[in-house]
Amino acid sequence: MIEVYQDNVRDQFPGAVKEFKQDRDTFLFKAENEVTLWIHVIRDSMIRFRYSVDGSFDNDFSYAIDENHSRGYGALDFEESTNFYSIHTDKLECRIDKSNLKVSIYDKNGILLNQDEKGFHWEEHPKYGGNVVKMSKRVQDAECFYGLGDKPTHLNLRGRRFENWGTDQYGFQKHTSPLYKNIPFYTGLHHGQAYGIFFDNSFKSFFDFAQERRGVTSFWAQGGEMNYYFIYGPELTRVTELYTNLTGRPEMPPLWALGYHQCKWSYYPESKVRQIADEFRSRDIPCDAIYLDIDYMDGFRCFTWDKEKFPEPKKMVDDLREQGYKTIVIIDPGIKLDKDYWVFQEALEKGYFCRRADGPYMKGKVWPGDCYFPDFTNPEARAWWADLYKELIGEIGIMGVWNDMNEPAIFEVESKTFPDDVRHDYDGNPCSHRKAHNVYGMQMARASYEGVKKYVYPNRPFIITRSAYSGAQRYTSTWSGDNVATWEHLSIANIQAQRSAVSGFSFIGSDIGGFTEHPTGELYARWIALGVFHILCRTHSSGDHGEQEPWSFGEEVEGIARKFIKLRYQILPYLYTTFWNYHKKGTPMIRPLSYFDQEDAETHHRTDEFLLGDHMLVCPIVEPNSKGRRMYIPRGNWYNYWTKERVEGGKEQWVDAELDIIPFFIKEGAVIPHNPVMNYVGEKKVETLELDVFFKLGKEKSTLFEDKGDGYDYQKGDYSLKEFKVLGTENSLEIYQHKSGGFTTEYGDYELNFFGLPFNVTSISVDGKTVSIDALKTNANQLRLPKDFNEIILQG
Repeated sequence: MIEVYQDNVRDQFPGAVKEFKQDRDTFLFKAENEVTLWIHVIRDSMIRFRYSVDGSFDNDFSYAIDENHSRGYGALDFEESTNFYSIHTDKLECRIDKSNLKVSIYDKNGILLNQDEKGFHWEEHPKYGGNVVKMSKRVQDAECFYGLGDKPTHLNLRGRRFENWGTDQYGFQKHTSPLYKNIPFYTGLHHGQAYGIFFDNSFKSFFDFAQERRGVTSFWAQGGEMNYYFIYGPELTRVTELYTNLTGRPEMPPLWALGYHQCKWSYYPESKVRQIADEFRSRDIPCDAIYLDIDYMDGFRCFTWDKEKFPEPKKMVDDLREQGYKTIVIIDPGIKLDKDYWVFQEALEKGYFCRRADGPYMKGKVWPGDCYFPDFTNPEARAWWADLYKELIGEIGIMGVWNDMNEPAIFEVESKTFPDDVRHDYDGNPCSHRKAHNVYGMQMARASYEGVKKYVYPNRPFIITRSAYSGAQRYTSTWSGDNVATWEHLSIANIQAQRSAVSGFSFIGSDIGGFTEHPTGELYARWIALGVFHILCRTHSSGDHGEQEPWSFGEEVEGIARKFIKLRYQILPYLYTTFWNYHKKGTPMIRPLSYFDQEDAETHHRTDEFLLGDHMLVCPIVEPNSKGRRMYIPRGNWYNYWTKERVEGGKEQWVDAELDIIPFFIKEGAVIPHNPVMNYVGEKKVETLELDVFFKLGKEKSTLFEDKGDGYDYQKGDYSLKEFKVLGTENSLEIYQHKSGGFTTEYGDYELNFFGLPFNVTSISVDGKTVSIDALKTNANQLRLPKDFNEIILQG
């Protein structure tokens, strides 16, 4: 089997270099056996490598790459020595061995970052022709590996092997591979330095992180080119930022999309949907979005309504909007084979359905029965699909779309998907399903994004997809798929959110409580406590396994769910600011401890603890009957959010956590904004914004991004970006505020809450003017003042 990568007698290797050419920032090395290595220096810290076995290259096309990515470098030098060629940038040196085209990459100080072992090699594919392209590299001492999207295993990938081939894995388990998503990007960390490798090949691919051979990591694909990007940090977070610059970053979402979402397979009829909506409001549990699964459709036909279950969908959607809800509907790729069904007729007439190699349409069974499937790699088909949303979005008022089953998934076949011989347009680069499979879901989400964006305007679109390829983060959010209501899956959900974020895809959540089976009240309480700190916060479940609304587990758990969902709404300004940093810089919104402090080896193998943004540290309880847990608190000082006790990090310690508590800490020096609690985004006018200030002996910086929460004015500078600089000494605290952007917030005042002050305040000055000490509520160290201050100084 090609899937098993072993030393193979059929492997072929490059010969010695016979010819070299340079054209500015591109370099071409041709071997005696015609193997050709093409190198492109994209920026000081990013180099692309492409290999051809016969000297000719395929059309250079990729769905992953953002055409607007940054390019440019400072110095670029080339030199030739006896045994190798060297390419130098301001940050890297790339050496190419003259005898075999093997590559070694060093930093500017000569420290080895990455080195070929066998390097590029290949074998002819015995069944399909073409080549299985392979790359193997040496593992450095104590090297750790992270990334690869949604793999449900330990955060550190070392010692494991994975497959990228989007697969419908209902009720997947720990270590399941392949899974729904295909993100062929990983980071390596050793000797305090981090790099990334993005293997941009959409064929079925594999990654082996020193499992088969202890000192070797390798990646290979069953077709296409050996085409990869080397990305140098040296910080782990910087590697992800550079990767998202290459593959794209999302627009800002509507603020409501960061609220709480409620979903089930399925809420119907209309009266049930209204009942659920009323229950949230009457029980004082915030919620912004309600989902309709496949049962809202007429016989599971996409873009239709079952008029018996939903006789007046527009009125229902309008009424829900009046209550503050946004309605989101599911749309799958399978189009029911029905000649009286208008969507089927149009696609058939226009030639947008996928076909088999010899001409028949690709037919497969999914929820409606026999279906044909649009070729979303055809730009005309994508445009047609986008226009199908006119009625749903533009007329009925649906605010978001949920794309499921788009691996693509097929019932009643062993492969769970299309046969390999299905043909695709691939944006003018015709190919088989072997090449298009891993991008199919991404291109469906792209088409949905374009349609929703068109018809929801001037509001922002919201899309959620199950399957994705690198670059899909430009169009959509995602979730971790059909998980299970078990404690192990609670832990897996946390790992998947972290892994996805450092793989460039931060806008992810899990089905809170588990999709299959039914959680205990304790499990749901622990899961909702974690879920409010993930970027997508959605409870979803299979109706076959019982009710899973926050009030379904008794009064105690309902109260806990209410508490945490309200907390979610209070920290929305912080979460929205964190999304702004992701939008602008590609910074992972959720970070494992290794991405916070890679110099500390204790962080390299932690899986439970994570940072949300720059200043929040969270660690879920992942075992039943727990009264707390041991967790590693990273170096520095942190404040327990619940008790406001300051703790010293850099060690593992016990943290108490009854059922209504999750270990949650704030980094010293942080300024954390808090909204008043609302039932939904925009329900209340914010009159005063609370700022929690956590004292630090030293300096710290925090930011706050605000805009209208929807629309595109922020792209024209109509936003407010505030930077708070905190400087603490033994007897003073100084806070400086700098604002940019043209947006004026609706509130007029801040209410500052000071925690951890090591002195009693004896004087206060604001912008150089003394303020009466009576303005400080000494029992709470609380100060209210106009929002436009430049400088506050508290002295003891």
